[in-house]
Amino acid sequence: MIQAPEKQAESRFGLEHHGLQPTATVHWNLTPPQLVELALDNGEGVLASHGPLRVSTGKYTGRSPQDKFFVRQSPSDENIWWGPVNQPIDREKFDALHKKVAAHLSKNDIYVQDLYVGADPEYRMPIRVITEQAWHSLFARTMFIRPERAELADMEPDFTILQAPSYFADPAVDGTASETFILVDLEQRLILVGGTEYAGEIKKSIFSIMNYQLPLDGVMSMHCSANVGDEGDVALFFGLSGTGKTTLSSDSTRTLIGDDEHGWSDAGVFNYEGGCYAKVINLSEEAEPEIFATTRSFRTIVENVVLDDDTREIQYDDDSLTENTRAAYPIDLIPNASPSGQAGHPRNIMFLTADAFGVMPPIARLTPAQASYYFLLGYTAKVAGTERGLTEPEATFSTCFGAPFMTLHPTRYGDLLREKIERHQPSVWLVNTGWTGGPYGTGSRIKIAHTRAMVNAALSGELAGGEFREDPIFGVQVPVHVAGVPDEVLDPRATWDDPDAYDERAANLANRFKENFKQYAEHVDAEVRAAGPR
Repeated sequence: MIQAPEKQAESRFGLEHHGLQPTATVHWNLTPPQLVELALDNGEGVLASHGPLRVSTGKYTGRSPQDKFFVRQSPSDENIWWGPVNQPIDREKFDALHKKVAAHLSKNDIYVQDLYVGADPEYRMPIRVITEQAWHSLFARTMFIRPERAELADMEPDFTILQAPSYFADPAVDGTASETFILVDLEQRLILVGGTEYAGEIKKSIFSIMNYQLPLDGVMSMHCSANVGDEGDVALFFGLSGTGKTTLSSDSTRTLIGDDEHGWSDAGVFNYEGGCYAKVINLSEEAEPEIFATTRSFRTIVENVVLDDDTREIQYDDDSLTENTRAAYPIDLIPNASPSGQAGHPRNIMFLTADAFGVMPPIARLTPAQASYYFLLGYTAKVAGTERGLTEPEATFSTCFGAPFMTLHPTRYGDLLREKIERHQPSVWLVNTGWTGGPYGTGSRIKIAHTRAMVNAALSGELAGGEFREDPIFGVQVPVHVAGVPDEVLDPRATWDDPDAYDERAANLANRFKENFKQYAEHVDAEVRAAGPR
């Protein structure tokens, strides 16, 4: 067995602060090669062709939003958006489960990573992730920002995650919804994750913390990717998993700031993370060369992909384990990634929606009021595999394009976004990366090449000076012509064989918009209320 040195960049802030009393080996801040070696030695994964570590997350291949709880206590109680997204749990239940998880981790080998979240030093937060598997430690080190080695001795975390996938809760005793749990105590600054090997829970639990803390300081916290052009023209891409955030921001002609989570302060935009977590189902070198190249690197983890039995080549189009196949890789594997993870204020904002009805235009310009309306609405489709039990796209409304991760009331984020749009005057676009020619099951997914052409035309300023028509149902401004895109693609009604069927579907979706927005109506002004479908 490979033995790591007894001390590897150990922090003076000991594990006793988290309730742990280790009796086995503690691996402190191991490097990727060390963690890969230990993961292989432990039987946690295998090497795929060209070098990435291939792992399986077992029966849970997506997030478990129904298993997320916050301790209900003062002073955070008055700020949290309580409901199905942020469910309450008693402090006593949390403390009891904390002791069980700490005892479980204390008797096994554990892996500790001291890291940062937030590229902007003014808002950077030190975190600690303690895991029972080497590959989860590697995942955390890949996804978050790595400190300089000299910093590690004095690292003291603001938040700590105890991740124990092999410990399962007893709902009757522990007050959880199932054997899986993601529990957050904002006052103790502690997160418990158990009963699931899906690594995304580590990443998203910290995102929820940033979504709580930063808006209270006037910083917009966003579920979006971001890139910047040579002239400093920043673009933001909002959207849920599978809508194209990673794909559209990974543009070889622009600098990638980050692919998923960002803050927008008075100084500009900054990435939260040091890595990317891209979906790789049906990934191709032709359509997404930068992301494809990362899946052939020793520094990448590939989750739940199927390998060829003989060659161990990744079978990108095989969804037999899940459609939510993933690659986690350091952001610097993207050749044009920003070294700083920071840039100025956005010039363009894209709201990405994977419309499963096939009735939304592929791109449309929004007024500031419409931007507020569609941001709060967050219409998209949940894409198969990103949540347990989801087997095909499902039309849904995810406020702020990230409801599962929004800790405060949606209007807190909506007000911040509108304030920043009014101050910095970016163009805002609604981009449909979903279906055309009919709904899911009848139509087809809009071609990536067409979406890229439309997005590039918006970013270059070409669209702003072109001709627009007003969509008769949704009231948004749709370009009449985009170079490289057939004109009929820009008119979704023209792509349907049966225009009457289109009208019926579009009216149905418009009514859904109106019905869903009622929950926000009393929190916004008349201009935003009137910005929805006709």
